[in-house]
Parts: sequence; structure tokens; C-alpha cells
Amino acid sequence: MRRVLKAVGYAALPAEVLLVVCLAAGLAVPAPLLYAVELLAVTAVLLGVLVYRRARSAGLPPVRALYEVVPEPVVRLVRHELGLLVSLVRWAGRRRHGIRDGVEAFGHARDQAAIMYGFAFVCAVETVGVHLLLRDAPAIARVMLVLDVYSVLFVLGLHAASVTRPHLLEDGRVLRLRQGCHTDLAVPLDAIASVRHAPLFTHEKAEGELNLQVGGQTSVTLELASPVEAVGLLGKRREVRTVRFHADDPKALLDAVRRVRTAPSPAPGTPV
Repeated sequence: MRRVLKAVGYAALPAEVLLVVCLAAGLAVPAPLLYAVELLAVTAVLLGVLVYRRARSAGLPPVRALYEVVPEPVVRLVRHELGLLVSLVRWAGRRRHGIRDGVEAFGHARDQAAIMYGFAFVCAVETVGVHLLLRDAPAIARVMLVLDVYSVLFVLGLHAASVTRPHLLEDGRVLRLRQGCHTDLAVPLDAIASVRHAPLFTHEKAEGELNLQVGGQTSVTLELASPVEAVGLLGKRREVRTVRFHADDPKALLDAVRRVRTAPSPAPGTPV
């Protein structure tokens, strides 16, 4: 069943994308071809439902069952794109993700703001320029306009995700280090061997190290007594013992982490 679903899905997705592009460009699509593509898409959806239900009946959790239908990298990419759009809404409403009682938040997007606004401005100028160049080809101009507008939203969404998803110190137990919508690393405080302010502007890839750069820099380094699992954008997993990340106010973050780590434990039987 999974092999059939994969074959039908690989045929249906490109065909559906091509059909949407043709319709958006105002090109005439023969009715038999239109019906064939839609039938293929419906078949893929029905097969996906069957595979998902079988996976759930076999005891897999919802997320793992979904990965049986759609490859994990695809699910993560779609989730990332939707997360950027949601972040734009949160940014406009001045709401941050994960903020509640008992949680301290530490921003990390300030030093990349100028760069991201610059990229967005360049994309906007390109949108106007391309639209003017293609004014004599309206079908192509419409397609390019959609792509260019999405590029502007994508760049702004990347910055919005960083603004609305700060680093979090949760209940004095876990430090959550985040980068946009694709990295959310939970580090238990008792796994931290040392934490220090260490500004760096060049980073080399190394086994067991994770660099969460903002504007090409990191300002805080964590050395871990026990490794934690880091998950990449496409789902690749690896264990890390050194984590470098950036904070707008590294001193405040360091003070908060050290304060919580050195706080005396409550006596046995004392209500927490």
C-alpha cells in the first residue's frame, strides 16, 4: 500500500503544481487532462487516509503515522512554511510563542533586524522591477508576481519567527534555545556543565557542536555534561555537547541561568 501511495503521490504532486501554474497564468487546460489530474490527486488522498488509519491501528502515534503517509522532511518543510505565516500574525499582534507564568524570555533577533529588513526591501524592489519588465507578458507576470510577493513574506516571516520565538527559561528546569521555526532545543539545566559569555563571529562545523547564529554571530556558549539531541530542519538528528547561541542581552540570560542553577534545593517534604 505504501509503495502504491508513493508512486501515485510522486505523479500527482508535480501534475497538480503544473496545473495550478497553468491556470494562474491563464493558459487553457483541456478538460480531460484537468479531470485526470484531479482524479489522481483524489486517489492519492484516499490512499493516504488508508495508510494513516492502518498505521494508527498498528499503534503508531499520530505524528509517526503521518510520516508513514508523507515523508518526514516534507512534513517538516510544510510545517516550517506555515510556522512563518503564523509568526507574521503573532508579530503583527505583538504576541510571543511559549510565554506563560513561570517562564523567562530572552530575545535574540535584534542584531539581525537590519539585515532582514534590507533583504525584504531588495525583494520588494525586485518584485516591482520584474513586474515592469514582464508587462507585455501578463501570464508570466502574474506567476512571477505571486512568487516575488511570497519571497518578501518569506523573508519577513523568518525575522518574525525569531522575534516571536525567544529563548525560554522554563520553570527553572529547562533552557529552550530557539532559532526561527526550525530549531527548538530543550536543554535541562542539570545537563549544563558550564555557561559563559563568549562572542564569536566565525564558526566551523564540528562533531558534537551546534551553532545557532544570528546575524553571523553567537554570544553564549553552553558546555554540556551529558549530550542532548538536536533535530535539524529536515528531521536529521544528532547529539551535541557544545551549544553556541546568541542573545540580545547575554548578561541577563547568564545571570538568570546561574541564579536558577545555584538556588538551594527545597528541603524534603517542602511544597514546591
